[in-house]
Amino acid sequence: MQRRQFLQNSMFTLGALSLGKQKILKAISADEWKITMLTDDIGIFTEKGGTIAFHYSKDGITVVDAQFPDSAQHLIDELKKRKDLPFRLLINTHHHGDHTAGNIDFKDLLKRVLAHDNSLANQKRVAVANHSEDKQLYPNQTFIRSWNEDIGNEKIALNYFGAAHTDGDSIIHFEKANIAHVGDLVFNRRHPFVDRSAGASIKSWIDVLDQAMKKYDNKTIFICGHSGNNYDVTGSEEMLFAFHDYLGNVLKYVENQMKAGKSKEEILKATEIPGSPQWQGDGIERPLTAAYEELSAT
Repeated sequence: MQRRQFLQNSMFTLGALSLGKQKILKAISADEWKITMLTDDIGIFTEKGGTIAFHYSKDGITVVDAQFPDSAQHLIDELKKRKDLPFRLLINTHHHGDHTAGNIDFKDLLKRVLAHDNSLANQKRVAVANHSEDKQLYPNQTFIRSWNEDIGNEKIALNYFGAAHTDGDSIIHFEKANIAHVGDLVFNRRHPFVDRSAGASIKSWIDVLDQAMKKYDNKTIFICGHSGNNYDVTGSEEMLFAFHDYLGNVLKYVENQMKAGKSKEEILKATEIPGSPQWQGDGIERPLTAAYEELSAT
């Protein structure tokens, strides 16, 4: 399929999906946080930090990511108000503090915290370096390539496709609902953080997104960790495709500038990534720096 036709079809699919979901999408807002239900049993929580997803079942509540301690407590309190169910499982998409610092709030509420093996290693490494081990609730269950479990009427599957934003990013797929939380594998129209200290690789990240787009389909609803102003943290396959293109454009731009003899300082003066003008705002120096270091090393 040609790229233009793919994007047109994807946008049409997303528009139709949004219209079809209007009657069941519900949002309840506080002063700073918001819960949006994507189905009767699966919702997202946004306040500060990476997007949280949660799933209700007769077996208990599953939560994906935990933001910070104060925002995690807002989530816990609200979910308890809504349904008298125990917390069953906490999953971390990766180790960064805006996704895991709130783990500690679940310490006495559940028995299992699940993440990729590298995510656990990264969380421990950072906590030791920051002398914050006492503030952590580490994953006590890990996986290498894939994991799945039937929880209530839903099947939750985790997949790891390789190094990307870090070397421990997981995708969490609610298979029956066909909703996938991709964490920080996608920054929707926002310049990403590329954590080279935790094994990140832009080239591998592009490959990871290729694998994800093959694994999931054009009916999958994706949840991402962060989005730019006026953009959503949920979207269709188009959201992954656009970010995939953005990463490729970052590498292409930096490589061309290096071949032209430009210094790192000169490259970092860019205000826009050619080919990806929708990515605006602060933070452009993050991917440019990571691309320069990655290309210099090779």
